[in-house]
Amino acid sequence: MIFNLLLTWILSALALMGVAYVMPSVHVENFKAALLAAVVLGLINALLRPVLVVMTFPLTVLTLGLFYVVLNGLLFWLAGSVTQSFRVEGFWSGVFGGVLYGLIIWLLTSVFARG
Repeated sequence: MIFNLLLTWILSALALMGVAYVMPSVHVENFKAALLAAVVLGLINALLRPVLVVMTFPLTVLTLGLFYVVLNGLLFWLAGSVTQSFRVEGFWSGVFGGVLYGLIIWLLTSVFARG
């Protein structure tokens, strides 16, 4: 269990580094900063996302699920606002960065975190 948690944490940091490499509007200073940003992003996703998903459910249904992508981008942007060494420049960078981060972390965890 601890191994899976550490592996997911490291894979999340690598995914953040990948997003920063692909998108010039997302900045991560170094791998240590990516590890910190992965913790912040994980805490935001664990604590804030469920409340916001429930609160915005009617809007998500009305937009046929597209608002969930916007919510994901807002939370990604919020994580970039909380830490100084991880920055996201703007709302649309947050949306596209959140989508790209989700795809990269899905790919990495499907390959490496089997168990």
